[in-house]
Order: sequence, then structure tokens, then C-alpha cells
Amino acid sequence: MAVRLDETDRKILSQLQQDAAQSLDDIARKVGSSKTPVWNRIRKMREAGVIGPQVAVLDAEALGFDACFFVLIRTSEHEADWQAAFLKALKDRPEVQEAHRLAGDIDYILKVRVRNARAYDAFYQALISEVKVHNVTALLSMEEIKSTTALPL
Repeated sequence: MAVRLDETDRKILSQLQQDAAQSLDDIARKVGSSKTPVWNRIRKMREAGVIGPQVAVLDAEALGFDACFFVLIRTSEHEADWQAAFLKALKDRPEVQEAHRLAGDIDYILKVRVRNARAYDAFYQALISEVKVHNVTALLSMEEIKSTTALPL
């Protein structure tokens, strides 16, 4: 369910998407308000679930995670027990940055960030030892052209 936001809320969210570490004073100045009303709006949006946890976005390559794979998974298993085991296997692996269940020919797509191809193979071997999958296709990203967490407000 969408939360009703006014223009000032959207301006505040845009500022937070750019840099959540900036001061309330800076945000208030940029959105044309004062500190206390901005703080109250941010608090209300957190309580409503519009704003989630604030995290630091790390540079994967600077930390040695040079390989990004998109993993396409097809399965012939759709029982609740299999799904629970599959979800647990994904949640237990920090290499999985994103996982989506899809409509169409592919059942799941994963974004997996690892140091190299050998590390991907270790991830793959561990995954298939825990859950049965029909087909796995791994696509290596050659270049990240755009990556953002910002929503088009």
C-alpha cells in the first residue's frame, strides 16, 4: 500500500537518497524548511516504513569483489519444503546480493558478487549440494553501466 507523500516529503526523500549522512540542517535548507519539521517528517516516514535501514554503500571492486554474476535458475520443484530450503540457502549466503522470483521461463534470478570465477564455482557447488535445481545459467557482468538504489520520486 502506497503512503501519501507531499512535495516536501519527496524533496526530503530525494536528499536522503543522495546522501543519508547529511545533517538535518543541510536537508532542511535544501528543501526550504526548518530542522524540526524535517526531523518529524523523517520520523513519520520511518514509522510508516517508507524509509528503511540506513547503510553505507561499499565499493565492491575496491574490496576485491571483482566478479558479478547474474544467475538464472529453473527448477522443477515447487513444493513448500523445497522453497523453504531454497530461501534458506540464499539467505545464508552473503554472496547473494539480490534474489527475485520471476514470471516466465526462468524461475529465479540472483545477483551474486564474488572475488572471482573460482569463488563463484564454490558458491554454485554449495548451492546445488543443498537444493535440487533443474538448470542454472550464470552470466558474468563484463561492465556495470548503472547501479543505483534511488527511486524516481
